[in-house]
Parts: sequence; structure tokens; C-alpha cells
Amino acid sequence: MAEISRLGLAVPGSITERMTRCQRDGCHCKADPPQLHGPYPTWTRRVNGTTITRTLHDEDAEQLRSYLDAHRRLRQLVTELEAVSAQIAEQTLTTQRQAGAPGNQRRQAGI
Repeated sequence: MAEISRLGLAVPGSITERMTRCQRDGCHCKADPPQLHGPYPTWTRRVNGTTITRTLHDEDAEQLRSYLDAHRRLRQLVTELEAVSAQIAEQTLTTQRQAGAPGNQRRQAGI
């Protein structure tokens, strides 16, 4: 839990570098071979089932990378917590069954 509190902002998504073409006639991006514009960093994520993509400034991309790293670490910690919780639940159920917990006695009696 202490590590989670130290993560800070944690946002989902990924950053990719994109190259683009413009609409100007005669631009080098339309040459053969094309020399595309960019690279431009973009942040892509899902919001309510829709993919959202935002073009970023270089300095914003650097800051956002730390938030994305924090999100990945948060997901790892949640996965670890789920695994430990499942183990403890299994152990608890096994211990109760072996101890003859009242709920098991009713089940065994067909109630």
C-alpha cells in the first residue's frame, strides 16, 4: 500500500511517434520517396470504449511518460494483490472445510 501512495499520477495509455503528410501541393511529404513531417509524439488511450489520440509537445510527452510508467506499476501491484488475495481465500476456505465449519455440515447433511 505504501508503494501505491508514492506512485503519484497514474494514467493509462501509450505514447507513440507518428509521421504525417500535409495537404500542401509540392511539399516534400508528397515527393517520391516521401519525406514525412515529424516525428510527433502522440498519447493514445481508451475512454468509455473509444480510442482517444492526442498530439503532444515534446516536453509534455516526457512528463506523461512518468505517469504512464506509474500506471503500469499500479497494474502490476493490483495483479500481485489479486494473486495473494486468491491464495489467502483458498487457504481460508480449506481451513474452514477441514475444521468442519457449520456451513459445511449443513451441506453435507443435504440441507
